[in-house]
Amino acid sequence: AEQGLAEAQGMLGRAYFTGHPVPQDYAEAARWYRLAAEQGDAPAQSALGWHYNTGVGVPENAGEAARWYRLAAERGHAEAQYNLGTMYDISRGVPQDSAEAVRWFRLAAEQGHAPAQNDIGNAYANGIGVATDYGEAVRWFRLAAEVGYPVAQTNLGLAYSNGVGVEPSSVEAVRWFTMAAEQGHFLSQYHLGVAYANGEGAPHDTGEAVRLFGLAAGQDYAAAQYNL
Repeated sequence: AEQGLAEAQGMLGRAYFTGHPVPQDYAEAARWYRLAAEQGDAPAQSALGWHYNTGVGVPENAGEAARWYRLAAERGHAEAQYNLGTMYDISRGVPQDSAEAVRWFRLAAEQGHAPAQNDIGNAYANGIGVATDYGEAVRWFRLAAEVGYPVAQTNLGLAYSNGVGVEPSSVEAVRWFTMAAEQGHFLSQYHLGVAYANGEGAPHDTGEAVRLFGLAAGQDYAAAQYNL
């Protein structure tokens, strides 16, 4: 790393970030990431963007975060593409631009980035940055759900529950809610509880409904707290 090899500098930055096999030191991590990033190492550029976005190891600077994310994103780094899309979505470090957010989300999603796939699904579902298209929303939700992303599993469950973009199916809704609920997703825990309480797509089981409402309520979800 001291000889200027970008990959080694990036690895040393990661070592300081994780605290293995050196003592954890976020400022030192950022320093090594910067050396690698300035040589065009995309993972290091993305990591340095994260440091500026969070203010960990460096002073927080959203504009600098967006700049480093962009450099990595333009090199095809999926996580940086997603993060840059998020910056455009929430107007952090760049002007708010839903269409630009979707453009970067799509580039990450096409590389299999599950959160980006889910966010494109949300964009199509709500007509934000793209024309509303419920079928396309479901397609993207499904891609992310099938690799185990619980937010997308919840969204796909809701699509089946409400018959939006797909034929309604309480059984399919319960199947996807179950997958997300088992990963601790509060919204799926709540909707699965409703399914058990009403016997829709699942056997009527008040005890199981109460258990699931309790799990969701424990995450401060008000609707679940009300149902207990």
